[in-house]
Amino acid sequence: MRNVRATPALTAKATPAWTRGIFAALAVAGGCSKGEPPRWDGGDPAVAPLPAASGAVAVGPGHDGGAPAPSSSAAAPPPAASSAAAAGPDEVAGALPQTHDKPAESSATFDARMRALFEAVQANDPDRAMPAFFPLKAYEQVKAVGNPAGDWRRRLVAAYARDVRALHKRLGKDAERATYVRTEVPGERARWMEPGDEYNKLGYYRVLGTRVFYAIDGKESSFEVTSLISWRGEWYVVHLTGFK
Repeated sequence: MRNVRATPALTAKATPAWTRGIFAALAVAGGCSKGEPPRWDGGDPAVAPLPAASGAVAVGPGHDGGAPAPSSSAAAPPPAASSAAAAGPDEVAGALPQTHDKPAESSATFDARMRALFEAVQANDPDRAMPAFFPLKAYEQVKAVGNPAGDWRRRLVAAYARDVRALHKRLGKDAERATYVRTEVPGERARWMEPGDEYNKLGYYRVLGTRVFYAIDGKESSFEVTSLISWRGEWYVVHLTGFK
């Protein structure tokens, strides 16, 4: 896919603590771009599991296998010291084979993901939006580049975080009063992308033009989610605002 603008690199944040065992099993999708990702400018490149936004069904984001945050009395394990038991359910689902199942236009788990995305925009906190993003393990299966993990972290997750912050700025002083309403997926536009399309190894459904609706003092507004991609019959965000 094409890049539409150059943007500064994401500075990674410290990984927040999370509680294991609360996540509902979910699934996820990969993105599209050719070639190696841009250079990482510093910070911790891993995106670790995060709690769901308040009021939403707890869901687990995609991440690259980092162990859960330790207690204050224990030293943090290195990212390589991971296991299936330590991974969130999306990470586990991402390691499973892709299916040809077309996602529904709405479901409780999808609504929870999109509510988490909106509350991340509201709070100007991209980490809280990660439940809506596709997991790394699925992307590694999909992406036909030499370093899919680097592309996922440095390009897609970095662009996602920048877009969350930009949408927060758009809300401005009204952010605290905004409330999530619903997400509308134009399911009739969904297209199965065959292996080889968009430089990918596996097929998936892609849909463009999803809208997230929110209300401020009873008046509805919305923003567009550029691209959702399927993994095992579930929709996940791959591009939030434009293709990067």
